[in-house]
Amino acid sequence: MFRASIFEFRILIQMDLYREEILEHWQNPNNFGKVADADLVIDQVNPLCGDQVTFSFKIDRGKIKDVAFTGSGCAISVASSSMLSEYIKGKSIKDLEKLTGQKVLDLIGGPVAPARLKCVFLPLEVIRKLKDN
Repeated sequence: MFRASIFEFRILIQMDLYREEILEHWQNPNNFGKVADADLVIDQVNPLCGDQVTFSFKIDRGKIKDVAFTGSGCAISVASSSMLSEYIKGKSIKDLEKLTGQKVLDLIGGPVAPARLKCVFLPLEVIRKLKDN
């Protein structure tokens, strides 16, 4: 039976963090760019590390018709933005109010080290601002 120390366990999780799917979304993100004639633009910055994203939305009858993002940051924040932008297309803003951190973790493939949660949740903070605009 394999037993890992807490330190080794954290290393294993961090190594898994950069698995192929995350790296693919970081190198070739979906929906990267700007929506022409966007109805709404929301910026979000992670003050801890400086990661930054700007999401632009085309909204029709309370639903996300189109979404794109620009920004810079670590592989996790860019990959999370890519995956989440794809997930929210066609969804209603009302339904997105129920979007949880756990769902975002599920989209990226599972749990991450506590120090990386802000990176993963950066685009979720943008989605949470939709209801206020």
